[in-house]
Amino acid sequence: MEENKNNADNHDGIKHLIVMGASAGGFEALKTIVKDLPSDFETPILIVWHMSPDVRGILPQVFNNLGEIYAAHAYDKEELKPHRIYVAPPDYHMLLDDGKIRVSHGPKENRFRPAVDPLFRSAAYSYGKRVIGVILSGGMDDGVAGLWTIKHYGGTTVIQDPKEAEVPSMPQNASTQVKIDYSVPSFKITELLVKLSKRPITQTNDIMKDEQTKKEIEIASEANTLEKNFLIFPRLTPFTCPECNGVLSRLQNDNIIRFRCHTGHAYSLDSLMAALNEKIEDNMYNAIRAIAESIILLNHMGDHYAEINQPKLAALYFKKAKEAENRSQLIRQAAFSHEQFSSESLKEAVKNEKLDVEE
Repeated sequence: MEENKNNADNHDGIKHLIVMGASAGGFEALKTIVKDLPSDFETPILIVWHMSPDVRGILPQVFNNLGEIYAAHAYDKEELKPHRIYVAPPDYHMLLDDGKIRVSHGPKENRFRPAVDPLFRSAAYSYGKRVIGVILSGGMDDGVAGLWTIKHYGGTTVIQDPKEAEVPSMPQNASTQVKIDYSVPSFKITELLVKLSKRPITQTNDIMKDEQTKKEIEIASEANTLEKNFLIFPRLTPFTCPECNGVLSRLQNDNIIRFRCHTGHAYSLDSLMAALNEKIEDNMYNAIRAIAESIILLNHMGDHYAEINQPKLAALYFKKAKEAENRSQLIRQAAFSHEQFSSESLKEAVKNEKLDVEE
């Protein structure tokens, strides 16, 4: 089988490439990194920061007020250039495709758009060992699978020290599932990136480009999953997609387990668990609402039959309304006691339980 060349000879002027992912608590870390960048820093930086789709993106303006490296929201088919900071626009994935940036409204990953994984995955696929992947403060585990891909393709992995991160889940999850090259506090990341960007790099990459990664990039780029015959790779599961109720298939890279539906939505274990927990609560409140409507209707019918002098029929309707109200109370209690949890919170609970036993 023929080895793929690293795309070094296809991306003139790009010696290294930095991709960053951040979520809750990552704003301050990003500002610290950008503020400390030297004015002659040539390595392009691409950033995904989780945000609400209806929020105006403020990162480029903030970055331009802090440093001397020009920052802007990326646009589709824009040529990747040195000495630039590219930010994923709200509600759009940002990907790389052989020297150009793609901005797409593809399916959400880990319940986010933009998501970190599509950027990291596409960067690794196009640039191989030239990529430096950085995960900063944030909740849950978006970016972990993408960082694994960067490492798999020979790139360098960096995380913000979880002890210093405002919300440590993203870097902590990365450290437990991916071989991390550097774990440093945010105020030391810029110095590290400058150092890493000066390293010489070989022109070839001995990692074969795999078909699964290629197809996942295409899906994030708005490709039709059925046309791409994506379902030939993963194993079907009994789970359904919380977004669209499509069938979820299981994907696995080393110890990282993920799920993707046939319409394209993708989930890590944690994001799927969180989505299912939310759906359980939504369904319980839908049940409470439906029963409340039935109670109102039963009482209304009871009043109607009482008014037309049919007391036995009226009493039966009132009785059924009372029974429905009792059932509703059981569902209410279940809804009020429903617990939102994640694999991280469960691991923490086990850890605390161990400590209690030892004490």
